[in-house]
Amino acid sequence: MTDDTRPNPAHAAQPDPDATAGHGAALLDRLKTALARFVVLPSEEALDATVLWVAATHLQPSWQHAPRLAVVGPAKRCGKSRLLDILTETVHHPVMTVNSSAAAVFRSITEEPPTLLVDEADTIFGTPKQAEKNEEMRGLLNAGHQRDRYVLRVVGNDHTPHRFHTFAMAALAGIGDLPDTIMDRSIVIRMRRRAVGERVSPYRTKRDSPTLHELRALLAQWTASLADQALQLEPSMPVEDRAADTWEPLVIVADLAGGPWPDRARHACTTMVTAEAEAEQDSPGNARILADIRRLFHAKGEQAQLSTDEILYALNNDPEAPWADHRRGGLNARDLSGMLREYGIRSGNVRVGDIQRKGYTHTKFTDAWKRYCPGVHPLGGPQANAS
Repeated sequence: MTDDTRPNPAHAAQPDPDATAGHGAALLDRLKTALARFVVLPSEEALDATVLWVAATHLQPSWQHAPRLAVVGPAKRCGKSRLLDILTETVHHPVMTVNSSAAAVFRSITEEPPTLLVDEADTIFGTPKQAEKNEEMRGLLNAGHQRDRYVLRVVGNDHTPHRFHTFAMAALAGIGDLPDTIMDRSIVIRMRRRAVGERVSPYRTKRDSPTLHELRALLAQWTASLADQALQLEPSMPVEDRAADTWEPLVIVADLAGGPWPDRARHACTTMVTAEAEAEQDSPGNARILADIRRLFHAKGEQAQLSTDEILYALNNDPEAPWADHRRGGLNARDLSGMLREYGIRSGNVRVGDIQRKGYTHTKFTDAWKRYCPGVHPLGGPQANAS
């Protein structure tokens, strides 16, 4: 792990205060242009979110939650490391780490939070064996999402208990998704390889970093007088729960900047959170089973009853679903019962024609659908989900 020990550009450069006062929106526009010059983000929303995340690192003492930036892609050469290079030159007090121990990382976090930048995160969490080996790192990254979550360790020859800070914003780049608990605390940027015709400028540290450092200095100067104001703001959020906790610092920065940024931030928030919710529903380990059964009931109507056999037949014969390969033998009644029991859903007697069989009624799923499938409209169409 290497701590960026270069002089803090906020002190090295001394921009004219009158040149930046009241021009937060213009400053974010400049940062957006700089990012887009060197890397192709997957969408305009992802680019806006990244800009706001960078600016939010300069106000970390004001935040209750420290959003992670998960920069993930399906393969090599998607621009993940290049984006991390640009972030290193623009975020507050960058601390770059590659395959470092959890102990080294939390000892690098002080009461004045740095910004952690973790490259090659797939070497830490890429396989179940690697993830198990690095469980302490996962716990550290989860704890550091919220203020006042400490690591307690004994230090010195007399083994005195000592609290170590964990709170710090962090960007993690790697191939494939990160552990679910980290993704749930992240602004997720799903990178992809550049298409034909998509061009970026090559990044040259010696040539290009001075311009990025100037932007970092301007961000530091702009945010320096906003810390108290940022601390007090409670912005209107288009999402709830942990997604709101994670996106709130970005929305606050946008509201402080003004111009088009408040609308951009909320649009990016809604679009990207919805996309991740849909991706989560497509994962067999999450709410995919609820979403797929929801579609079966939708075909039969609100009063429908489905036998266990009907559900299993439909799920195992869907060529685009993962259930036929479940444990290499197809989904069976015991598997189905165990998966649904986690959501408080149990089978009972249902009437199929003139025969009573084990199965499920629509009403047993309604609560779980509302809680775990917010992107899937209940029976009756989108308006029924408005509440």
